[in-house]
Amino acid sequence: MNTPSTHPPFESSVNAETLGRIGLFGGLNEEMLTFIAGCLRVSTLSPGDAVFHEGENAAEMFVVLSGEFEVLKRSKRGIDARVAMLGMGDWFGEMSILDVQPRSATVRALAPSRLLLITSGDLDAIYRKDQKSYALLVLNVARELSRRLRVADGILADLVVSLIDDLVSSRHGTAT
Repeated sequence: MNTPSTHPPFESSVNAETLGRIGLFGGLNEEMLTFIAGCLRVSTLSPGDAVFHEGENAAEMFVVLSGEFEVLKRSKRGIDARVAMLGMGDWFGEMSILDVQPRSATVRALAPSRLLLITSGDLDAIYRKDQKSYALLVLNVARELSRRLRVADGILADLVVSLIDDLVSSRHGTAT
């Protein structure tokens, strides 16, 4: 299995029509989509290729154009747990651009895949071209982060209740 996170060779860019179908670019006008399409690059990955590893420094995010990816988070005990699956239209890696912290997880291709690369320099170019479009793009990222946090909150609440139930059952000698 290939695990280096060096980016594979890049293809030519994507077109505005494709960008318009991706939620990250929702609400942007045709002119901005065309401008953004000219800034971005597409990368092709094989199954097993790591896009990046947990703990790496970063200045880019990615949008899935095709294929499937797994997001792996290493536990304190050193066990990699799959915390998410990503497919066409999903994006990832935005946290490191926003908070300037190392990668919080590893992302690996599970199938032949194509990714759109968005660097912090690309985002700066969008900001310089049209601040309103930049703000809309950042708002789209914030909405997705909020949605993910709500899902994580629900999972955490269910886990806490399950652990409490197991603890109570073990103390009283009953099974759940």
